[in-house]
Amino acid sequence: MTAIRTQVVPESGVKTALPALEPLLSEIHQAGRAGRHVRGGEDADALIPKEFRRRASLDLPEISEPQVVRHFTHLAQLNYAVDTGMYPLGSCTMKYNPKVNDRIASLAGFADIHPRQDDDTIQGALRLLFELEQLLVKLTGMDAATLQPAAGAHAEFTALLVFKAYHSKRGDGAKRHRVIVPDTAHGTNPASAAMCGFEVTTVKSDANGNIDLASLKAALGDDVVGLMLTNPNTLGLFEELGFDCIHINVHKTFSTPHGAGGPGAGPLCVKAKLEPFLPHPRIIRDTDGSYRRGPMPPDSIGRVRSFFGNFGVLVRAYTYMRTLGEEGLAEASNDAILAANYLLAQLRDSYDVAFDRPCMHEFVLSASRQRRQGVSALDVAKALIDEGFHPPTVYFPLVVPESLMIEPTETEPRETLDAFAAAMIRIAERAKTDSASVKAAPLHAPLARLDEVSAARYPKLKWQRPT
Repeated sequence: MTAIRTQVVPESGVKTALPALEPLLSEIHQAGRAGRHVRGGEDADALIPKEFRRRASLDLPEISEPQVVRHFTHLAQLNYAVDTGMYPLGSCTMKYNPKVNDRIASLAGFADIHPRQDDDTIQGALRLLFELEQLLVKLTGMDAATLQPAAGAHAEFTALLVFKAYHSKRGDGAKRHRVIVPDTAHGTNPASAAMCGFEVTTVKSDANGNIDLASLKAALGDDVVGLMLTNPNTLGLFEELGFDCIHINVHKTFSTPHGAGGPGAGPLCVKAKLEPFLPHPRIIRDTDGSYRRGPMPPDSIGRVRSFFGNFGVLVRAYTYMRTLGEEGLAEASNDAILAANYLLAQLRDSYDVAFDRPCMHEFVLSASRQRRQGVSALDVAKALIDEGFHPPTVYFPLVVPESLMIEPTETEPRETLDAFAAAMIRIAERAKTDSASVKAAPLHAPLARLDEVSAARYPKLKWQRPT
């Protein structure tokens, strides 16, 4: 079903071909109208060297400055943001992030430097990167780290290249071609393995939602490169296995707002045996206390990204960690776990629970019960929009039918958690008594339910002026 509700914009005085929430700037164009505050005409043109002048005029809308400001303000007011409400997106950690971290990242000593500057001119930045590596190493129990990977999937790719180099150095790299991945894994896991030229062996989960050890043992062999394991896994449950390296999505956990494809950062921390193979350059602290970019060692896999990754994201992560300290980081993690289990306790009677045991920072419900009443997980998500909440992640992980993956994060107060739980319970009750209204949701949003498949397959990305 596709439906669009109209919204009157009195000052625009336009009617679009299809009803719209906000007219395009091209539609409120009036020839001769301008918002510029500079002198035009031949005198202004003379200030621009001839070789830099345009030979044809730009086909841009002619509108006033207030119209431009109001246009983009109206669009912004339609957005849902973490500054306006809760984002319970499981596997995404869409939490509120302290604004002080953005302010620190915008300081001139961080924002205005260039990666090709001499080391002695960017000592503060190099020290930050060095100390961030040490903080992450201590936090994870590893021995060394690289900050180059641009995000989680990139860090997975980097880790597999490190594994590949490690096995090659030992002389058995040629026969190792399989990567073991649990059936709860994020889709980037098999994709990263494939990009490195490896085959993927999938192992099943057990009745408790962890990797099945019998299946894992059966999948082992001297042709295995390694095991990729999310911990806590995508069911929000803790896997009781050790590991040789770990990547951290600092753009989720350590205070950079994430979404829409970026920005991201995924530092990779490793045990000592893998350190020689890490990407380079890395930061070295000399005996006099100064910092420099070290040379490329012989066994390194080389660069996986230009310079040191997304520097602004790393500055925010460093600020976040130094602000909270060890006790604060532990408290934030415990608060996230408490919030998730608090919500789970409130919702377990209204929805099926995928694995009914204490969870970590997120948990997975199933709308299978509602499905039997004619309401899908997608319908529940759409109905939440009418309740004023952003929907959780739906249909992931794939091992749970009609899955609803919920992550409240540590930044939401109890009142918000209670309101979210009440909304979910109301929807479950409506599914019993008035399933049609749930399937028709959202009823009170600016746009009704859209044809998402057609939008994805046939996107209209360019406006064309009507003939």
